[in-house]
Amino acid sequence: MTDDTDAQASMSIGELARSTGLTVRTIRFYCDEGILESHRSPGGHRMFDADAATERLLLVRRLRALGLGLGAITEVLHGARSITEAVAAESARLDIEFRSLAWRRASLRAVESAAPAQRADRLALLAAAQDGTALHDDLIQFWRRVLTHIPRRDVDIYTGWNVPEPPPDPSIDQVIAYAELAALATSTDMKHVVQHQLLRGSPELIRDRHRLYIEVGEIMTAVVPRVAQGVRPHGGTELDRFVAAHAAARGQHDSPHFREWLLRDATDTDPRIRRYWSLTAELLGPRITVGQAHNWVYEALSAGAAQRPGARKAW
Repeated sequence: MTDDTDAQASMSIGELARSTGLTVRTIRFYCDEGILESHRSPGGHRMFDADAATERLLLVRRLRALGLGLGAITEVLHGARSITEAVAAESARLDIEFRSLAWRRASLRAVESAAPAQRADRLALLAAAQDGTALHDDLIQFWRRVLTHIPRRDVDIYTGWNVPEPPPDPSIDQVIAYAELAALATSTDMKHVVQHQLLRGSPELIRDRHRLYIEVGEIMTAVVPRVAQGVRPHGGTELDRFVAAHAAARGQHDSPHFREWLLRDATDTDPRIRRYWSLTAELLGPRITVGQAHNWVYEALSAGAAQRPGARKAW
């Protein structure tokens, strides 16, 4: 290779700046960060391979234009990550950022649209609920505490069906509903109230909670079509199976007295539970939740007890 060829192949930092449209300061920074390689001339000046340096700087400039950080770009240049992988990671990051912005926008609009008398309460509610993902995690943890004696795989199935995901682009009503749902789940005594609805009274007498959970779950699945079709709660196979499951779990038998006992101190009508499942239904749309199915069975049980004369007795 001749000296003329070397001169053509090499480029000074000023020439590189002019050919790429970047400033000398920026090119020096890239050199210091290990993004761009250079060598020194006999006079001590930075020199660059003309083609390689130009190509690399153009790639850096294009990736920066798409918003990629220097860390991700460095990984691409060093072969630790492909361009496709780097772009996909940045896209995923933007998805999270956009969801956060959409949540914040809906919250701001919700506070703005509130009546003056309600604005302070709405502001307090939404100020504590600015991370939809964190709220969803709180709801999952709430149900894990409620179903503490149930294997995790079954709890995950339960929450997957009954716990709504935070809407990616929520409306005003949705952001309020989700914030209120999370607030209810963390309210005092809510865990006990919900556990009582699921387990009924004297949970310490239940011999196998997992078995009871599975049996009641199968019954709720059978009830879902009736709820979806708008069938009024009534006695029948589903109610009989529900009572029999709870009786067997406690070493008892189905009887009028046991049915009345199942209603004793029932929390099914607790306003917090009703509100919780109402908000859940609002967020899940047409999907029938376990809460709606439980309410159907409870009303069927209550209707049957109301038709029987006589005072309630303990079993």
